[in-house]
Amino acid sequence: MIQIYGIKNCDTMKKAFKWLDDSQIQYQFNDYKKGALNEPLLRQWIDTLGWEALINKRGTTWRKLDDASKNTMSNELAVETLLNTPSMIKRPLLIKENEITLGFKAEEYRQLFS
Repeated sequence: MIQIYGIKNCDTMKKAFKWLDDSQIQYQFNDYKKGALNEPLLRQWIDTLGWEALINKRGTTWRKLDDASKNTMSNELAVETLLNTPSMIKRPLLIKENEITLGFKAEEYRQLFS
């Protein structure tokens, strides 16, 4: 089963949901704001992707973060930061057969599901 993680109200999430629904691809949605995120899962993602890929640096949550935190960000600090502010994680995060895809681009999804 495809797993998709994010925040339901996010516009990019809505585009991904629509694409998956229109393509008749079944998935399970995991909402960060409803407890879908935990430390072991987050550590696994950071180990696989690195915190640099996981954090949405274009988002307002990252931009509001103090410079000291930004300049000293590490895997450990990212775990703590993202557990406290999951809206900072790029969305959606989609898992298909242990392959993680960040963000939504229709062409990437087409290739992933072809």
